[in-house]
Amino acid sequence: MGAGVRPSPVDRPGVSIRSKAERLRVSKNMMIAAIIAVASTASSANSYGLSDPLRFFVGTTESVTTVNVLMRKAYSARARGYGEIGRDGSLSLVQRVEDEGKKPFERRWYIRRAGPGRFEGSMSQAKGPVAVAEIDGRYRFRFRVKGNLSVEQWVIPLPGGTVARTESTVRKLGLKVATSRGFIRRIS
Repeated sequence: MGAGVRPSPVDRPGVSIRSKAERLRVSKNMMIAAIIAVASTASSANSYGLSDPLRFFVGTTESVTTVNVLMRKAYSARARGYGEIGRDGSLSLVQRVEDEGKKPFERRWYIRRAGPGRFEGSMSQAKGPVAVAEIDGRYRFRFRVKGNLSVEQWVIPLPGGTVARTESTVRKLGLKVATSRGFIRRIS
């Protein structure tokens, strides 16, 4: 370099040319990667304090998801629920659901243990029974809804027992028409 010529930011040690937006994007991606890494270490629900997985929903819970429907703009969905365990050990959960751009509505779940690692019940929007299976510490919900749609939802407990990741796939005639991803957390 000649005299009087300033080195470019690339040539100066310790100086980053990343914009604030790039730094935030990298930070966000690192946080997502950390969450995925922690979640992928889940081997069993019991290691996260879920010896009785229905109890996760006792008290107040909140879910926040992003829903992607084929040929439509993605939207956010929130549900705040209150759950109780009945005398027979079954879960009764009432949720207030707020889908972006739609009128809020109430959803009711009733789930009971059907055997080791199996649960069954009903949900107010489901057409027929809800089947739940525990698979390697994760919970797969399967049910049908109006419009001949089949739903498969996974609830994956995260360390600490107060947060779970949720992923859903909706199919019509075997073709994927919608997905959602988000988190469920216990508030109280």
